[in-house]
Amino acid sequence: MPKSPVWFDCDTGIDDALALAQLAASPSIDLVGVSTVSGNIDAAQAARNTLDLLALLGRDDVPVAVGSHDPLVGKYAGGAPEVHGGNGIGDVQLARSPREVQIRSGVEELLAAARAHAGELHLIAVGPLTNLAHALVQEPELPSLVKHVTIMGGAVWVPGNLTAHAEANIANDAEAARIVFRAGWPVTLVPLDVTHSHTFDTTAYEALLARDTALHKALAGMLDCYLSFHETRHGVRASALHDPLATMLATGAVEASTVRSTGLVVDTTEEQTRARTLAVEVDDLHPVVDVVTEVADPVGPRLLELLLALPGR
Repeated sequence: MPKSPVWFDCDTGIDDALALAQLAASPSIDLVGVSTVSGNIDAAQAARNTLDLLALLGRDDVPVAVGSHDPLVGKYAGGAPEVHGGNGIGDVQLARSPREVQIRSGVEELLAAARAHAGELHLIAVGPLTNLAHALVQEPELPSLVKHVTIMGGAVWVPGNLTAHAEANIANDAEAARIVFRAGWPVTLVPLDVTHSHTFDTTAYEALLARDTALHKALAGMLDCYLSFHETRHGVRASALHDPLATMLATGAVEASTVRSTGLVVDTTEEQTRARTLAVEVDDLHPVVDVVTEVADPVGPRLLELLLALPGR
């Protein structure tokens, strides 16, 4: 069976790193490229994190391009060092890959991949949606070139994690999210409604550390930082698998048990509810979005199994 081409758009923090490792472990996909965006960390540092992690994964064949530094409106707010560490990956120091980023921007590389794999490309976005919005503006035919879009973001029927209403990826560029959800392409949204139900804890950390390769030790170090943040914030040493759940659903590693199809409005006007993702009736302005709300089988054990199976370096 031919592998499905996948483009990964990310802001490589800790859960992005776990998601990237899961993609590298997936036998069903061909990871044709990665674009980065400012979110957990700035786009340039996210690209460096991605290059260095791909080297540990033995995937120096995957091109990496730096995408948008600033959101559509305003300036990059500086990331989330309290969650992801100063370098975005828990202050873990990866061996520097000799590879450099692509000359073309992340948006240009994404569009080139969409044209090269017209009608087949699966786009997975787990950071702010700035690159996707720029790509849609530059190429209005992009929705017809992409087979499917999977997005980690939003909090549709649950509270947000940045404010009472807003999830971080959407909040970091609400205007971009509004454009993306209105584009009329097939979208699966993986929001906080489902990601908060699936976690990694100290068992995963200890298992990764025991694997004793540079890759697994690095992932364990990142996870340790992530667990420490959540322990400080919530009193429990467990972290939600936001981005890995999106990639696992996109690659068929797990399956959704409940999906609610709805139109979505992204609030870009009201200060108190800015970046809220609100379910509305489907119409011409609000095309259908398939929102995953439940995955029946526990995702954490399956992800850990996949990560432990990686050969590492």
